[in-house]
Amino acid sequence: MTAALSAHELIARHRSTLDQALEAIRTRAYWSPHPEHPKAYGENGSLDAAAGKAAFDALLGSRLDLGQPGTDDWVGGETSPYGIDLGVTYPHADLDVLLPAMKAGQRAWRDAGAEQRAVVCLEILKRINDRTHEFAHAVMHTSGQAFMMAFQAGGPHAQDRGLEAVAYAYVEQVRTPDNAEWTKPQGKRDPLAMTKQFTPVPRGIGLVIGCNTFPTWNGYPGLFASLATGNAVLVKPHPRAVLPLALTVQVAREVLAETGFDPNLVALAAERPGEGIAKTLALRPEIRIIDYTGSTSFGDWLEANARQAQVYTEKAGVNTVVVHSTSDYKGMLSNLAFSLSLYSGQMCTTPQNLLVPREGISTDQGPKSYDEVVADLAKSVDGLLGDDARANALLGAIVNPDVKARLEAAAGLGEVALASREIANPDFPGAVVRTPVIVKLDGAKPDAEAAYMSECFGPVSFAVAVDSAADAAELLRRTVREKGAMTVGAYTTDPEVEQDVREVCLEEAAQLSLNLTGGVYVNQTAAFSDFHGSGGNPAASAALCDGAFVSNRFRVVEVRREA
Repeated sequence: MTAALSAHELIARHRSTLDQALEAIRTRAYWSPHPEHPKAYGENGSLDAAAGKAAFDALLGSRLDLGQPGTDDWVGGETSPYGIDLGVTYPHADLDVLLPAMKAGQRAWRDAGAEQRAVVCLEILKRINDRTHEFAHAVMHTSGQAFMMAFQAGGPHAQDRGLEAVAYAYVEQVRTPDNAEWTKPQGKRDPLAMTKQFTPVPRGIGLVIGCNTFPTWNGYPGLFASLATGNAVLVKPHPRAVLPLALTVQVAREVLAETGFDPNLVALAAERPGEGIAKTLALRPEIRIIDYTGSTSFGDWLEANARQAQVYTEKAGVNTVVVHSTSDYKGMLSNLAFSLSLYSGQMCTTPQNLLVPREGISTDQGPKSYDEVVADLAKSVDGLLGDDARANALLGAIVNPDVKARLEAAAGLGEVALASREIANPDFPGAVVRTPVIVKLDGAKPDAEAAYMSECFGPVSFAVAVDSAADAAELLRRTVREKGAMTVGAYTTDPEVEQDVREVCLEEAAQLSLNLTGGVYVNQTAAFSDFHGSGGNPAASAALCDGAFVSNRFRVVEVRREA
């Protein structure tokens, strides 16, 4: 295959970006090469807002032909949470044809080496970044995120996470030199001399099982970690969120072909309605790596049954915030209100349980009782979402009927401190938009435990009354240990309470945010600096992103000979 882009050109184009990413993951300082403001796009080949919207509109009702081998049907059926049918159809694959075709290109991809694979991945990310406006609409109309969130989280933030995975993959692969000269003295005899070659070799085909809520943000780390370490990657999107990952596969195949590699190194596995091919794919012997984001039940099944594969899961947990005391009561309430409202709580990092001492908390505004704290938080959420236009921009749309059903059922679990209300979206009358519900529960009552010890994904939070800070720390420990947590938050001005909560999080491997009162929220993480999940509690078996996330996607094979 003739390359339109040579390795030399790609290295010249992207090596400096790779070096900056390597420095960023070393220092953990802020850095991103992907602008997060929509107005930054429109020059140097990137699509501006109007062109991106036009490109998305042109996709509606179309057939997205990726040129994959083994296509035996065309499938689709996505309906936007905003109430419109996308009408896009995708290739359905005969796996017995597609999987062998994917394996055929791995030898050349393996032999290209870590640097060339990295810069090819960076070229893919650059072209995706140029189409961020188009991708934003695709994410918005499959996930239900409001446009600005879809633009940022589905665009530059997802691209950052992909680049972060490439950087970690590169570091782990070059940790061992390509060649070594080995000489062992033998006293009066001639020394023993060997030459040794070390080659990172891929495990096989990686399977990315996409999620409905964050198809690119959660999909890119596994995709690029596997690709950068020499593996082919099969992308199996969520049936309700195919388009963003199908476009990603399209770009990847174009770049691979232009750089002289087999485009079948990246392929799409779309499914017929109700087909449920994830289990079938997960057990195929060709699949050696699985990246999954979604429900705990299926994540547990993958970990137990896909024995031939290295499995990386991000499942679910019960995220908790300990509210003990604060020196900025207004800032605390504002920060929590935003965290509970963003994307209608449909994030794996959104707080669910707020543990508040039943005798109340100390604040810069004086003592506040449990009832006052909960009532003031409800007022803060109401104030944040009081204007419907602002509410639509923060909440987005309810992604599927299951979330709506959980939201409606939550009101019957306890005393409602903040009732959910329906909001109309004038631009999309078919959108289901709901504000969060806050339910008061007594942590000492067994019937309440069934509610707060179960994940209730969506805009549902429980204000759990506890006896003391020590009881809060112990309940936090039990929750993380038994149910897992992607995030933990705490508000306290007491060094001993802070140390207790910190110790729980260290022992149970949960990421902790302390005393957030400004523009950083517990449910947001920054690539190159923050770890998303830890891989150390039941919520996830992997962290985005660390060395462990990439290092077992390849093995180093040695060839040695006498010098």
